[in-house]
Amino acid sequence: MSALLHDREAAFEPMTPGRLSEVLPIERSAYEHPWTHGNFVDSLRSGYEAQLLCAGGRVLGYFVAMKGVDEVHLLNITVAPAWQGQGWGRLMLEALAIWARGQGAQWLWLEVRVGNLRAQRLYERNGFRRVGERRRYYPAAGGGREDAIVMSLKL
Repeated sequence: MSALLHDREAAFEPMTPGRLSEVLPIERSAYEHPWTHGNFVDSLRSGYEAQLLCAGGRVLGYFVAMKGVDEVHLLNITVAPAWQGQGWGRLMLEALAIWARGQGAQWLWLEVRVGNLRAQRLYERNGFRRVGERRRYYPAAGGGREDAIVMSLKL
């Protein structure tokens, strides 16, 4: 799947250990509590679906997802801050849903911070529904914890 970015084609490429030097600065700039290098390495070693969205020689965003028996769990989806609000998150969600259907998944699941209203709106606009909450799921400022909203999409 590809899309145009100011006359440049954007395309998905596999995330590999050698590309983590491009991923980690984006992760750190996008989140107060980013994934670590080890989180990404463990995901790649586990064979999770991990894709980069690239255009013009740069990484615009990425996602990491874990396949289950009849479902896919989205673990991380990130658009580089400079590219947010331009539809790249929606494009990555669409690509993930296409991949998940091809894997025979019936459902796509994710957690999102209670305080991340922008992401919640993106997921809801793309058909995800709130189905639960996980108390104290995410690390938060000052050593605290933040609740997560569990969302799902019927594929």
